[in-house]
Amino acid sequence: MGRNPAVGRQGPRHHAAVIPSEDKVKALEVKQIRSTIGHPETMRRTLEALGLHHHQQTVRVANTASARGMLFKVRHLVDVKAASTSAKAGTVNSKQ
Repeated sequence: MGRNPAVGRQGPRHHAAVIPSEDKVKALEVKQIRSTIGHPETMRRTLEALGLHHHQQTVRVANTASARGMLFKVRHLVDVKAASTSAKAGTVNSKQ
């Protein structure tokens, strides 16, 4: 018998981040909430390209088509929300 693919992939630990469109917000705050252990090297490189080098790190990225494409690829590893307008996009790389 085959295994049910949905088993074990529900609840708050298995979510997909919602990425807002470019016309709604100009910058996004992205926080890595899941580890890259056990994930393909391409996902690790995508997180590094976004500026996320450590688990629980938060960065600010511009809401462009290329950034949204990268976020879509790793949407199960990150949490995305609209950034406040106090700082420019791409300037904040804070570890938390």
